[in-house]
Amino acid sequence: MSMVFHPQREALYEEMHSRPFQVIPSPARVMHLAVFCNDAQREEQFEHLKVLFYAFGVTPPEMDEVCIQYDLGGLRIRREKHLEFTAYTFVNFDIPAGAGPFDVSGAPPLPVGWLEAIPGEVVTAFHLAIEESTGDDEAMLPRVKSFFEGMRLVGSSPQQGDARVWTTLRLHSDGFGRFLICNKRMSDSQLGRLAQRIMEIETYRLMALIALPLARECAPQLGSMDRQLANLTHRLSENAEINEQEVLSELTYMAARIEDYRAKTTFRFSATQAYHELVLQRLVELREDEVSGHLTVTEFLTRRLTPAVRTCQSVGERLEDMSKRIDRVSDMMRTRVELSIQAQNQQLLASMDRRSKIQLMMQHTVEGLSVAAISYYAVGLIKIMMDAAYESGFDFNKNLALGVAVPAVISGVWLATRKIHKHFLAMAKEQRDADLADEKIRNKVKK
Repeated sequence: MSMVFHPQREALYEEMHSRPFQVIPSPARVMHLAVFCNDAQREEQFEHLKVLFYAFGVTPPEMDEVCIQYDLGGLRIRREKHLEFTAYTFVNFDIPAGAGPFDVSGAPPLPVGWLEAIPGEVVTAFHLAIEESTGDDEAMLPRVKSFFEGMRLVGSSPQQGDARVWTTLRLHSDGFGRFLICNKRMSDSQLGRLAQRIMEIETYRLMALIALPLARECAPQLGSMDRQLANLTHRLSENAEINEQEVLSELTYMAARIEDYRAKTTFRFSATQAYHELVLQRLVELREDEVSGHLTVTEFLTRRLTPAVRTCQSVGERLEDMSKRIDRVSDMMRTRVELSIQAQNQQLLASMDRRSKIQLMMQHTVEGLSVAAISYYAVGLIKIMMDAAYESGFDFNKNLALGVAVPAVISGVWLATRKIHKHFLAMAKEQRDADLADEKIRNKVKK
């Protein structure tokens, strides 16, 4: 074909099939783990997964794909990579006759110590048992309760009553959660989709709750800073005398703490919102009906999970609001400091103007003495020149000539001094006119 295809066209087609639903017959036992990890640990997990393949005598995959699934006899191994965690699912189809729902694990034949050595931190760990329904709900209830160590049950009838789902949404004595699916009329494909939705609901709801302790840690600190900022704002509104440097230092400290909290919580709170939306979507897909007066999974989670998510959302909004309020108060303080600096500059300029006037008055006072001193020295030089001329043979009355020269010299010195003084006054006037013109231009720009 002559058409030009996008280089990622095939990858985009395959993306929709990267995590296919499983086909799970009943009975079956499933163990599901969600391991919180970083990029380095994810690479270590792939090498760790190869060890499991070698233990079963199977050639491991060469590339670390988004989803790796292999059937090893009666055991299915499935590994899925997500943004923050890696999900491991082990499905055991080899169930002994008469075994209870949780008597056999989903991964009994794994090498010793392999599970404990998975790199990362386990967030979700639970067993999912799939059994055929053997009677009505009322008759099954006491038996089902015994499977969950007598804890309070959460149960529902998903998919228009084609199955029953029982759980407690709590950890049991083995450190794992437990889910029980009693199949009535569901096919193996439908069971696989139902099991996948349950695994995703349990994983995503725990991932959503990771941010709750962080929100509870931040909330008291935000309350303290909120009161501190409100008190500071009240003092500013009352125009109280405050130390601007101390207040700016206090605001800078609060702004730094808020930004530190935002850096720690922004991604976590956003992830919580995304996981919560996924949980709600999967709950809708379950299409649950109530069974025997028990809370359904949807009712239980929306009552407990939604408030926790809203707490995280509220703390995130408070952080954003506090950051904006601190910025506004900081702007007010900077404006106040600028006005204070301008007032100080005006006082300094007024003081300099007074000093200039005093210096000018002193200059006028000294000006007369300067004329007398310059005239005295000039007359002395003239007298020396007259003595030299007289001794050279010129005959004239030295005293008369000197007497005539004195007023002439004084007048000349005074006129020269006044001319220089007027020149400096003209320069000062030009500078004042230029300053006034600049001030008018700045005022026009501000308006």
